[in-house]
Amino acid sequence: QLEESGGGMVQIGGSLRLSCAPSTPIDINYATGWFRQAPGKEREFVAAIRWSGANKYYGPSVRGRFTISKDHARNTVYLQMNNLKAEDTGIYYCGADKSGRGSGPFDNFGRGTQVTVSS
Repeated sequence: QLEESGGGMVQIGGSLRLSCAPSTPIDINYATGWFRQAPGKEREFVAAIRWSGANKYYGPSVRGRFTISKDHARNTVYLQMNNLKAEDTGIYYCGADKSGRGSGPFDNFGRGTQVTVSS
């Protein structure tokens, strides 16, 4: 199971950094993906990173504003979100892709962390 943290309320144009770490051990080298879900909308892919950290993938709506990274020593994946827009509001989840490719499927999602961007 992965656990997300770092959400909060921020103004348009602001920044937040989300964290994703396993709350229980996952004994394989998995890729990590971030997804978000806004009220009344389907879950949307945000970003993914392979276990090595060498390959990163972004959804079109966040490319250039969000950066995914990994701290191997802390076994934690971060999502740095800059220049936030109102449409970035939602619950952010991280999941594990046990194939390691970063293209899914993802599971072991946590409960999510709320991000609210307002003017």
